[in-house]
Amino acid sequence: MFSKKNKKNNDPTKTLPSTTVQTPVTLDNLKRVLANIDEAEIIERQTNNGQQVMLLYIRSLVNLERLNEAIVEPLNTSSHLTIHEYMISSKVSRMITLEEAETHLLRGNVILYGMDHEEFWAVPLQNTLSRSIQQSGTETIIYGAKDSFSELLEQNITMIRRRIPLMNLKTESFTIGSISKTEVVILYIEGITNPDYVSIARKKIASIDFDQFLDSSQVAAFMEDHKHSVFPQFQETDRPDSCAFSLGIGKLVILVGNTSYALIAPITFFHLFQSPEDYFLRWIISSFLRCIRYLSFIISVTLIPFYVAVTTHHYQMIPLQILFVLLESRSKLPFSPFWEAFLMLITLEIIKEASLRMPTKSGQTLGVIGGIVIGQATVAAGFASNVLIVLVGISAIASFLVPNYEVTKSNSLLQFILLILAAYLGLFGILFGAIGILTHLNALSSLKQPYFAPVAPFYLKEWEDLFIRAPLPWMKTRPEYLHPVQKWRMSRRR
Repeated sequence: MFSKKNKKNNDPTKTLPSTTVQTPVTLDNLKRVLANIDEAEIIERQTNNGQQVMLLYIRSLVNLERLNEAIVEPLNTSSHLTIHEYMISSKVSRMITLEEAETHLLRGNVILYGMDHEEFWAVPLQNTLSRSIQQSGTETIIYGAKDSFSELLEQNITMIRRRIPLMNLKTESFTIGSISKTEVVILYIEGITNPDYVSIARKKIASIDFDQFLDSSQVAAFMEDHKHSVFPQFQETDRPDSCAFSLGIGKLVILVGNTSYALIAPITFFHLFQSPEDYFLRWIISSFLRCIRYLSFIISVTLIPFYVAVTTHHYQMIPLQILFVLLESRSKLPFSPFWEAFLMLITLEIIKEASLRMPTKSGQTLGVIGGIVIGQATVAAGFASNVLIVLVGISAIASFLVPNYEVTKSNSLLQFILLILAAYLGLFGILFGAIGILTHLNALSSLKQPYFAPVAPFYLKEWEDLFIRAPLPWMKTRPEYLHPVQKWRMSRRR
């Protein structure tokens, strides 16, 4: 009754499907495209048998040394009948549309135009700018490989293929971003990785509609099942050995052009606590270190809230000798335990963030000296107790034991949430917060797969690589919760 009646012309169901009109490639069209591009080059050459050839390319994207070797010299010395027969490169491709020509130009290809036959050919001569292979700066280990990914996509694929020399290692390429034209590659082992994961990843990438992608984390933001969670649903790594291991157990890897970090999926919450070095050390040592990581995560999240809860609501639980120390330490403080802890945690976050943003050498100095000076000055001025400074230091160190950087940053937010609950509800607040975190983890998924497996759903066999790492000869099957096509890891079982 009160709704407006749409006009017939505005009815979306009546609109005709749009058709993409492709412009044929001509010399005039190419000159128009390259207009106002200072590094664009349009050069006219003559072949050995008198044919007129036009070279069009963008100078900053082309390897000029290879240009002379692969195009200029063959044009001067050979006497073939057609233009593409002059080229040394075996990837010469013919173009028909202007859109194809634009794509080739922006990828660093040289376009050859044969004036006699009026044909356009593209020769790949990309100027591959990339830093040398270096050691990982975020996942440092003592034993194991020391190489890490670079910003060159083909080089990253090569490092994985050297570790998995199989024809079953498949790659699928996509281009996303209307401005950046970012190349994305999915890697998986056919016959091991569940095809459903590949299908889900393929659909998620194909549905991305955004203009610019500069990092793999931006791609993950569009592919995550739960975008408002503080926990990552894709594991980011710059280590090719971690990617190779993940492919071998049934996961898939997503590489993004112009970034040195790969995405691994599907993952669980417990994968974020595993280090590549766990599988290089003795199993007893690896199990001990892994248990230390889980304990450190719990300490980093709950230690300060526990201090606030006990000193505010449950001081009768404190032993008498410790209570005297706390009373003496807090006797002249102007703040309640909550505000005291809150101010110290905010100061700690400021120091950590400042040390990351400063240059490397200055940042390390700022983190160490700033923490010591501010801590001593705060105690001397009567704004915080000695006990709290010690607990904040322990909590800060414990937070860095988790190998995944995103989980380390999530610790801070979870710590503040539990701190507020502890200030108002005491230990019951911490308990309610812990239940809420576990419930949230149980509700998450990665590529539609349970995030809290193998705890929920429960897979008893997979606990041999959960809180402990069993001896490698015992781990004869791939994780069941990944639903791999090939279950057994032993060749005689196939």
